[in-house]
Amino acid sequence: MKAGPVTITGLRAIAERFDHVLLDQWGTLHEGKAIFPEAHECVARLRQAGKRVLVLSNSGRRAQDNELRLAALGLPRDAYDGMLSSGEVAWNGLRAREREPFSELGRTCFLVTRGGDRSIVNGISIGFVEDVRDAEFILLGGLDDAVSEPEHWRNDLTAAAALRLPMLCVNPDLTMFGAGGLIPAPGALAAFYQSLGGTVKFIGKPHAPIFTAALERLGNPKSQRVLVVGDSLVHDIAGGRAAGMLTSLIRSGVHREALAKTIDLPRAIWTLAGSEAHTPHWTIERLTW
Repeated sequence: MKAGPVTITGLRAIAERFDHVLLDQWGTLHEGKAIFPEAHECVARLRQAGKRVLVLSNSGRRAQDNELRLAALGLPRDAYDGMLSSGEVAWNGLRAREREPFSELGRTCFLVTRGGDRSIVNGISIGFVEDVRDAEFILLGGLDDAVSEPEHWRNDLTAAAALRLPMLCVNPDLTMFGAGGLIPAPGALAAFYQSLGGTVKFIGKPHAPIFTAALERLGNPKSQRVLVVGDSLVHDIAGGRAAGMLTSLIRSGVHREALAKTIDLPRAIWTLAGSEAHTPHWTIERLTW
């Protein structure tokens, strides 16, 4: 076994190693009710130490919607340097169409979002169709709870795959919290489309577009001076490492049950990660300074 992550009690212990921080939302800053007090303090201490703090989210909604949500939970917009959501990256990419995967897409889409939200395409010259057979691509930004099961979409996606329509999946998360617990998220529907033979391009963590956009927002610093902090080995850690960034895993989030009561944390995390590409440089119980 290669060396696992180093356990630290707070980001202060490694503060000299980074200049910028990309923070996950759910499981790192909050769990839907309120900003964790220690996380709130940590963000303040990071900025006092001269670090730039961006919140990086797989949300299919635009940045402003996520900023308002964080403010409602107790973290005002002026407490951090910026919000970058998958929805914001998708909107900018669809508007500019200067690079892949956006430059390859047509101008008519079959739009799937949560609650009929169209902020992801507002102000962009894109046509919408009700029948997927009339579309040039599928834009998957979110899912309503009632239609989150992939089987609900089998007929439409089978037809789309036969027509070789590309899908742009803004939120790669596989599960999300519904009224009755965990339910399939957009990433699960995208995987289902792939199983039917469809082609999918992803925007959010762990995929490159959102990390490229984050570096651009920060002024293109050296990736080795950027720290990614999040609770998901698959999304935050794998994405950060693929981008050449430093990474720290929050243990109290999505992996807390798997890591509970373990005696050898580095070995347990290495085993859970399955490869060096998914293994964090450091691990911390909660987001603390």
